[in-house]
Amino acid sequence: MSAIDVITMGESMIAFEAQDNGPLREINSFQKWVGGAEDNFAIGLARLGFKCGWFSRLGDDEFGKEVFRTIKGEGIDVSRVIFDPDAQTGVFFVERRAYDEFNCYFYRQSSAASRISPVDIDPDYIKQAKIVYLTGITPILSESACQATEKMFQIAIENGQTIVFDPNLRLRLCDITTARSILIPLMQKSSYVLPGENELKLLMDCQELSAAIDKVRAMGINNLVVKTGAKGAVLACGDEKATNIAGFAVRNPVSSMGAGDCFGAGFVAGLLKEQPLEQCARWGNALGAFCLMASGPYQALPGPKELQAFLTGETGISR
Repeated sequence: MSAIDVITMGESMIAFEAQDNGPLREINSFQKWVGGAEDNFAIGLARLGFKCGWFSRLGDDEFGKEVFRTIKGEGIDVSRVIFDPDAQTGVFFVERRAYDEFNCYFYRQSSAASRISPVDIDPDYIKQAKIVYLTGITPILSESACQATEKMFQIAIENGQTIVFDPNLRLRLCDITTARSILIPLMQKSSYVLPGENELKLLMDCQELSAAIDKVRAMGINNLVVKTGAKGAVLACGDEKATNIAGFAVRNPVSSMGAGDCFGAGFVAGLLKEQPLEQCARWGNALGAFCLMASGPYQALPGPKELQAFLTGETGISR
C-alpha cells in the first residue's frame, strides 16, 4: 500500500435528520446520511486530494454496509474495518428547532464501534501515516475503546508521528469529571489540540476563554487551536500570544452540524501542505464555512479548486 497522509479511527453511525423544525414526535420526513466525527474529517481531507485511512467496527447489517460503502466511495482506505456479527451499527436522530439549534438522540449502547479494542489496532498500518487524527468520542464509548485509543497514541508517539486530537466533548456519554480524567491526559500527549470554545471552558472549569487557555498552557499543552464558531479560531501555540483567526461569513447557513470536524480537516490539510499555522486555521475556518452550506456534515465540502477559489475570493459561494 502507498503511504497514507492521515489515519483516523472512530465510530460512524447512520443519522436521520428531521426535515422540518419541531419535536421528533411530530416529524414524518427525515434525510438519512452517514455521520461520525472521524469520517466527517476523513471525507473533508479526501475531497481535497489527500490519502486517508479510516477504520472502526461496524455491525454486519444493512446500516454497516451503507457506512462502509459511503466512506469507501469517498476514496478513503477502509481495509482495516471490521464487521461485527454480534453487534449493531449505531443510529441517531437529529431534531431541528431552528438554525444552529438541534437535539441529537443517540441509539449506540453496545454498538459495534463501542466494542473496538487494542487487538483491532495494527501497528504496521498506523505507522504508515504522516498524521494520526483522533477525537475524544472514541475513548469515552467503552473501556476497550479507550484502550484502543491509548494504543493508537502509543504507536504514534513511539513512531514520531504528529497527533492531532479533537476532544469533542460528549457529556451524554459521561460526566464532566470522567471526561476530564480521560481527555486531558490525551490532550497532553498530542501534537495539536483542537477543542471548541465551550468544551474547553468546561474541561478547564473556566468562565473565560483566556483563563482556559492559560490553564491549558500551564499543563504543558503548547499547540492549542480553539474553534470559536462564526468568529473563527484562536491560535495559542508555543510562547506566542493567542491570536484570533477570523472566520468566513456564510449567506443563508443551513446547519452547523459537523463544522468542527470539517475545521479539523482544513487545519490538517494545511499541516500536510506545510503551511504556517495561521493559514492552517484559515483553511479550517473555510471548510467549517462550507459545512454550513448544506444539510449534513460533509455534503457541501469542496475539492481543491473550489477551496482555493473561496480562499482567494475569486468566486462567491451562495447555496
